[in-house]
Amino acid sequence: MPKTPRRYELTGEKAERLRDIAHGLRVDILRMTHAAGSGHPGGSMSAIDWMTALFFDVMRHRSQEPDWHERDRFVLSKGHAGPALYSCMAGTGYFDKLELMSLRKICSRLQGHPERKYIKGIEISTGSLGQGLAAANGMALACRLDGLDNRVFVVLGDGELQEGMVWEAAMSAAHYRLENVCAFVDNNGQQIDGNVADVMGINPIAEKWRAFGWNAIEIDGHDFAQIYDALNGFEGTTGRPTVVVGKTVKGKGVSFMENNLRFHGNAPNDEEFARALEELGAAP
Repeated sequence: MPKTPRRYELTGEKAERLRDIAHGLRVDILRMTHAAGSGHPGGSMSAIDWMTALFFDVMRHRSQEPDWHERDRFVLSKGHAGPALYSCMAGTGYFDKLELMSLRKICSRLQGHPERKYIKGIEISTGSLGQGLAAANGMALACRLDGLDNRVFVVLGDGELQEGMVWEAAMSAAHYRLENVCAFVDNNGQQIDGNVADVMGINPIAEKWRAFGWNAIEIDGHDFAQIYDALNGFEGTTGRPTVVVGKTVKGKGVSFMENNLRFHGNAPNDEEFARALEELGAAP
């Protein structure tokens, strides 16, 4: 069925609440990766503002009824940012927040990359980069066949755009006019092997998506006003999918982690963890 536009309002009070939530989720990401002694804090912290807006306000979902048929779907295509997804899910009631400290532990449900078979509410197991958008397209088509007026939100990494499958999925989404698909590119400029521009340049990002038939919106991925403007731009677009290219900072929120490639796939050590908590004003 055709998409019925929604309107997402952002008041000053709501913006402050979302900033506070995102701040707390960054603390959760640090705590769980430090406890695990491994993980991917940098890319989790760069994507968390977008995900905060979705999970805590925009998306229609029910933590106590995770298979609710009319829910909006969320796909974390950059599955290594699992700590961001886990913190959002715990914060919205999918499981007890204390479980976050079991990240990457033997027999834990919270594996390094999200596993659908372990936790209800995870739409698809991800981690092998490049596959999330194709899966989201399938969800969107299935929802169309079921006559559902819902949304499918996808988070991709900028380094992930080097995967050819992403562009095959981009073509198919435009071909099938999947107006209920909204992708977010976490454009923090870094990937595991170095700067994205040095490994395999992907610019100009927005222009590429437009050439593939998408509505492309460029924003500061840490500014909630711009995030909400982009979401309303998505709602106002019919006949084609939308991609939001968010300029972000790897490790956002902790000064010595920001744009520090070391924290792509390494947890803070004890000293760094203490410094980070102090910067964030969190209790040790």
